Amino acid sequence: MRIAAAAERLDITPRMLRYRESLGLLPVLRHRDRGRRTARARPPALTSVGSAGTHRQFTEADMAAVALGLSIERRYDISPVALAFGIRVLADPRVRAEITEFGRRIGRIQPPSARALDFEQERAQRLLSLGTRPPTRRD
Repeated sequence: MRIAAAAERLDITPRMLRYRESLGLLPVLRHRDRGRRTARARPPALTSVGSAGTHRQFTEADMAAVALGLSIERRYDISPVALAFGIRVLADPRVRAEITEFGRRIGRIQPPSARALDFEQERAQRLLSLGTRPPTRRD
């Protein structure tokens, strides 16, 4: 279905759906490239018309994903921008590390327990003692 029908079914405006797409809150578009389907992130400037001049078609999976995002925003009373940033934190290890450090400094995130650190230290020492090859698992 096209954007107007999708927006109506989701009970939002087409403009809000385009805004959500610009934030990366819609599933990645797929396009045909030499007979195979490949994932392609779409630039924010292209909203309802794809590179081939065709309108984006929303599948049931797209609708379910957008509906889940809307539900999360309502349940936790957050904006689409906050949800987009949350996804970025989860997807980008560098951002996650910086946000975690900030959370620790302001007292909202507790440092790992000493026991967890001891376990990681022991694990690292075992790996170092084995040389550069990781241990193989025998069944």
